[in-house]
This record gives sequence, C-alpha cells and structure tokens, in this order.
Amino acid sequence: MLEQYKELNTADQESMQSAIRKLLSQTFLLDRKYDKKSGRMASDREYEFCSRHREFLKEYFGVAGILLEQNEELGIIYIQGIEGAGERLTKLTTIYLLLLKLLYDEKMAAVSTSTQVFVTLGELNSKMGEFRLVRGLPSVTEQKKAFAALKKYQIVEFLDAYDEMGENSRILIYPSVNLILMREDARELIRTFEETEEESEDGTADTGL
Repeated sequence: MLEQYKELNTADQESMQSAIRKLLSQTFLLDRKYDKKSGRMASDREYEFCSRHREFLKEYFGVAGILLEQNEELGIIYIQGIEGAGERLTKLTTIYLLLLKLLYDEKMAAVSTSTQVFVTLGELNSKMGEFRLVRGLPSVTEQKKAFAALKKYQIVEFLDAYDEMGENSRILIYPSVNLILMREDARELIRTFEETEEESEDGTADTGL
C-alpha cells in the first residue's frame, strides 16, 4: 500500500491526503455539489479522485477497521465504522435531520426523476410545528448552529445568503441523508421527540434544547 502511495506524483499525494482528511472529518464526499458562483450543481474533483483510487482508500481505511463504501446511484463515497467519533449533535440539529429525511422522501416520491430536493426554512419549521417537536420557534443563533453541523457533514446546502436566514431561505438536501436514516427510523425517532415534548408540557420531563 505504501508503495502505491509513493508511485503517485506530488499533486496526487497531496490530493490523497486532503481526501482522507475530509472523509474523516465529514464522513461523506458527494459527486455533485451546489456551486454558489454558477448557481448550479457541479462535479466534485475530490469525489472523482477518490473514485479512481477507491481500492487504495479501502485498504488504507481498512487498516483502522473503517469501511469505505461508494454508492454510485446516489453519487456518494463515505466511511463507516468509527466508533465514538464525531461530534454530539444538539437536539435541534437532530430534529432538523429527521425532518429533512421525511421531506426528502416526500418530495422524491413526487418527483422521482432527480436526486435533488429543495425545501425552504419555512417548510422545515412548519413541519417541526406540525409534529410539536419544540416549544416555540428556535432562535436564529440556534438555527445557524444546527445547520452549520448539517452542512459540515454534507447533508444540506443553503442556496441563499446564510446570514440572512428567513422563512423563504432555500435549502438543498443532499442524498447523503438517505445513508443516515431510513424513513421508518426517522418517524420512530420523531414519535420519541413528540412524547418527550408532551411530557415536558405536563411538567413530568423537560429535555430543553
């Protein structure tokens, strides 16, 4: 494996190092991401690079007991099996993740010819109110913190100015959300949050945010 790495030119060695660091920090690499400059989806060079060197990367991560997988249909390369790694998500981040999965599935069922799904922040907050998952609308600061984590892990992309979050702010949901949750799991977890909030209103429990 080390010999294979040494055979790469300097530029490719640097690309390999960058790709490994990114996979370890954000779990997913997407073949197409939203480019704000052009206002459209664009191919990701690191994804293409990892796809070409997939066998080397599988062997590299395998030494640490980490699986590297590629879902060509969704256009995602990702790693699995890092126990205890990753940051702890806030309650609001987790709720948004669950609702994004449900919205993704609903919109994909309506338009099955694309893997790109767009929602607005208003739709997301409306869904949160529908399920009574929190008491009152989260502050802008809390929302920004939640979406920063989701963006870091390649789950969403804001299409509008991030500093001007409003009900009409558009959010692109990447297909990587499919690899985190099954629809049934998302609904079951949402039911758990609903029960927790009901208990909080009765004064028997209070999880906070």
